[in-house]
Amino acid sequence: MKCVVVVGDGMADEPIPELGGKTPLEVARTPNLDRMASRGILGLTRTIPAAALSSGDIASLAILGYDPTRYRAGCASFEAAGRGITLGSSDVAFRLNLVTVERRDDGALVMVDFAGGRPTTAEAETLIGDLAAAVAGEGIELHAGHGYRHLLVWRGGEQGMRTIPPYGLLGQPVAAALPTGPGAERIHAVMDRAGAVLRTHPLCEARTARGERAPNAIWLWGQGTRRSLPALRERFGVEGAVVAAADLVRGLGKLAGLAVVDVPGATGQLDTNFRGKAERGLEALDRWDFLFLHVAAPDEGGHLGDPQQKIAAIERIDEDVLGPLLEGLRARGDEWRMMVMADHPTPCGRRTHTADPVPFAVYVSAHETKVTAQKRAYHERDAREQGIFVPEAHTLLERLLRV
Repeated sequence: MKCVVVVGDGMADEPIPELGGKTPLEVARTPNLDRMASRGILGLTRTIPAAALSSGDIASLAILGYDPTRYRAGCASFEAAGRGITLGSSDVAFRLNLVTVERRDDGALVMVDFAGGRPTTAEAETLIGDLAAAVAGEGIELHAGHGYRHLLVWRGGEQGMRTIPPYGLLGQPVAAALPTGPGAERIHAVMDRAGAVLRTHPLCEARTARGERAPNAIWLWGQGTRRSLPALRERFGVEGAVVAAADLVRGLGKLAGLAVVDVPGATGQLDTNFRGKAERGLEALDRWDFLFLHVAAPDEGGHLGDPQQKIAAIERIDEDVLGPLLEGLRARGDEWRMMVMADHPTPCGRRTHTADPVPFAVYVSAHETKVTAQKRAYHERDAREQGIFVPEAHTLLERLLRV
């Protein structure tokens, strides 16, 4: 039997006035998701414990069947695993965003872009290389990633620091949100030196001259330490693959014992190769019985506060990911099961993650032959009013695999 889990990152939302009080999921045209909701199982689940801060690593851990209160380690530690960076027991990894800050008339520095004008990966590699030459040493390492998101590793670094995600600071002064706690002064010094380099960097000056926004600072956050996970094969007797552009999810999959599948053109943005993810996912199912497929694009729309971009991403998931996956599973003729869900809401009105419950749908091959269907669709309202509620999302995967 084949089992597939598809995650639309940040896909859930809150009612938006400009959408007539509806959410992007309610407005988007999603025939495949709606078929799953009307003929299968529809519900709400909590991926983030009520007492925890909203974070992508917590939600993704839960969807993969791990109790996040036991296994959380910080986003950066999982991203390091996804990039093949080995952390020692005393090392700390930080997410490094290239960001843009501006000084207001009152002198306060304000976060205006958590993505630093969205430099290309090629531009970012140049910037991170030059930043490394300026700030690395004495245990500090910089590792280039994709676009605006990279990693800093502090070998033998201080643990227990408190940091804040940059996307939650848009339009706000940053001084009070800088890292605090043990080792914060060292991190502040690295951030200050990096800002000085970026402000006069030829690449950034060229972007500004072209009228483009340029990164002029770095923001360090989402820190974590080394983490191991019991493999899914040990817990559930299943082997499989993960298809994702996000290093966080790739790292989690790798630690869970899943094979990491690369997809050409997978960017984590709206321009990602949606159909290529489905095609590579189906190829993986030729070899393994389990597939975890993650699409980051809706989350970007939420962080940008752009409902239309989020709607477009959701529709692409429905048409170019779920459509081909369902066709491929049907063509096999054997029993199969699929679960689709958001990992957490990223409301366009807030531009940050929240811990509210998210809709999920479970659809199995037997549902294909149902003569009648419920009058419901895949979105927050119907999941809340007509579905079931699972308080702990980390129990869902075991149910999917063992029912």
